[in-house]
Amino acid sequence: MPFEVRFWGVRGSIPAPGPQTKRYGGNTPCVEIRCGDELLIFDLGSGARALGDALLAEAKPVRGSIFISHYHYDHLQGLPFFGPIFVPSNAFTLYGSPRNGQTVKQILGGQMVQPYFPVTAEGVFRAQLTYRDLSPTETLEVGPAKVSMLELNHPGGNLGYRVDCEGRSVVYATDVEHSSTMDPGLFEFARGADLLIYDSMYTEDEYQGRKGPARTGWGHSTWQAAVRAADAADVKTLVLFHHDPGRDDASMDKLLRQVRKHRPEAIAAKESMVIKL
Repeated sequence: MPFEVRFWGVRGSIPAPGPQTKRYGGNTPCVEIRCGDELLIFDLGSGARALGDALLAEAKPVRGSIFISHYHYDHLQGLPFFGPIFVPSNAFTLYGSPRNGQTVKQILGGQMVQPYFPVTAEGVFRAQLTYRDLSPTETLEVGPAKVSMLELNHPGGNLGYRVDCEGRSVVYATDVEHSSTMDPGLFEFARGADLLIYDSMYTEDEYQGRKGPARTGWGHSTWQAAVRAADAADVKTLVLFHHDPGRDDASMDKLLRQVRKHRPEAIAAKESMVIKL
C-alpha cells in the first residue's frame, strides 16, 4: 500500500517568499500524507493554497481528513484560500483540540469575521464539513491509518500527531519547545518511527540569546534538540521543519550540514518534497 508524505509549506511564524528562500520554500506549514487512498492533511498554513489547487486539478470529488496542530495563524492562514473547501461535492473532517472553552469549529470560524476577513466560513464554505474535537489521549482509525496524538509544550497548547500505516509510521511534531529538559513522553510517542518531522527553528546559540534576543519561551526548538529527540526515540529519519523565516537557502544548507554530522540521514523539509515510505 502506498504511504507517502508531501510538503506544501515548511516555514514557521510567517511566510518568507522571495529569491533567497526559493529552494526550501517560503510557505507556512501544510503537510499531505497519503495512506493508500486515504488523504490526511496536517495544518493549513499558506502552503494549503497550492495543495488545494493540486487537489482541484485532479477534477474529481475530494475526501480527506484535516488535522490542525494548533491555532496560531501561521498554521491556519491558508484555510480561507483552500480551494476544495468551496466545492459542494467535496467532504472533509476537520480535527483539532478545543482551547479556551471553544470547539474546533468555533475557533476555525473565528478567524474569518469582520474586521479581519470579508466573509465568514459558514457563509462561503460549501464542502460537506464535519468538525471533530480531539482529546490528546485518543487514537483514531482513518481508513487504513491509525492516528494518535500527544500534547506538546507550546504556548496555548499544540498537538503532535503520529500516523501508523501497515507497519510504517510518521510523527508530525511541529511547534515544540524543549526548555531546560525534554519530554520523555515525546520520545515514547515517536519511538521507532520511520519519519520524525520536528520543529528545528533555531540554533542553540539563537535560542539561548548568544546571537540576538533569546528565544526561550517562544515555543520552538533547536536543531540540536531535534537530534536529541531523534536519537532518544530511535527514529529512522529526522526531518527538520518549521524553518525560521529569516533563514535563507544558503543558511539552511549550512544548518543541514551541521545536523548531518550527528544524523547523516537527516533531511531538511522543502516545498514539493515527497518522501515515500
